[in-house]
Amino acid sequence: MKIRLDQTGESFDWQETLSLSVADLDRPELVEIGAIRCRGKINSVLEDLLLHARLSYEQTLCCTRCLGPVANSVSTELSLLLDSDGRKDKALEESDRELQQSELSVLVVEDKILDTQPMVIEQVQLAIPMKPLCKDDCAGLCSECGADLNRGSCECEQAVDPRWGALAGLKSGSSDGSVRH
Repeated sequence: MKIRLDQTGESFDWQETLSLSVADLDRPELVEIGAIRCRGKINSVLEDLLLHARLSYEQTLCCTRCLGPVANSVSTELSLLLDSDGRKDKALEESDRELQQSELSVLVVEDKILDTQPMVIEQVQLAIPMKPLCKDDCAGLCSECGADLNRGSCECEQAVDPRWGALAGLKSGSSDGSVRH
């Protein structure tokens, strides 16, 4: 949705539903994403505009250990200061300096038209965990046969690194250093 900021007045409410494809987000751990429901408000605050929005959607990720599906609901909020005049952008160009924490919540809007889709895509990207897990104690897959160790142990014997063999023998009670899953 494109919102003309010069016509929002003192307060502007908007609501939209976006459909994004998994390819749009280019995240290999994302298997499926549902429709993204957005509800927001833009308020005039002194010389600037303050945007507050809530996003909610369903996503299915791939567990990084067992490769099983991880479905969850996401609900996130964001607040941004909209700079439609480019004042803050010009100040940054004039000096070579590091961005401050307060400047990270400023969105520079070109031509007084706010396109909500890039902002929504960014929030969805931020809500995808780096290493999604189906559960905290996910056992993963056997490195030999590929069996899902969450469903039970496999019959593979893994040889222990010989440098650790003596310690593995103490733990399992065997002297050959082999460990059963």
